[in-house]
Amino acid sequence: MEKFTTLTAVAAPFPRKNVDTDTIIRIERCTGTPKEELGQYAFEMARKDPDFVLDQPRYRDAAILVCGEFFGTGSSREMAVWALAGIGIRCLIAPSFGQIFLANCFQNGLLPIVLPAAEVDALMRQAEDGRPFEIDLQRQTVNGTLGFEIGARRKRMLLEGLDEVGLTLALEPRIAAFQAADRERRPWVYAGVSNAHRRAE
Repeated sequence: MEKFTTLTAVAAPFPRKNVDTDTIIRIERCTGTPKEELGQYAFEMARKDPDFVLDQPRYRDAAILVCGEFFGTGSSREMAVWALAGIGIRCLIAPSFGQIFLANCFQNGLLPIVLPAAEVDALMRQAEDGRPFEIDLQRQTVNGTLGFEIGARRKRMLLEGLDEVGLTLALEPRIAAFQAADRERRPWVYAGVSNAHRRAE
């Protein structure tokens, strides 16, 4: 998973509320489409509008999306996050997100930032001016002044480029040390384990 530390990029304003995952990626695209090809179908129906924000020249390279409330509601499909990543989105800013969608973002290296509605509205206006935003995950700031909250575990995952599996594997030396000490302390728990391994082989 790609690490997230700092990001300076164009932000696109997308004030629509209650954008569900079906709007982000249609269900029929979620079967048989390779993960790396989902980006071409992101916001497929919305792009029928010739004024769709991400098709406007100044926002075509946007890596930040400033969103309306309840972004990513509906179906829990992880492909919605894959589709966003596929078009280069690395950060979402909104007053609220669908909870499963929020978790899927952290699992895939995409930073979702929750801010009060008034602050998101102000950022929406800044995005309309086309000025690049600066996101600093270590300092937890947007444009150097707005602070945002993030749990320590999820922050580490993004900074180090780890998903849940990677986070567990990073603890492997400690797990091995515990098992070795536990085997000494309670050898009867491990009785027959070696023989069982040999039989399986």
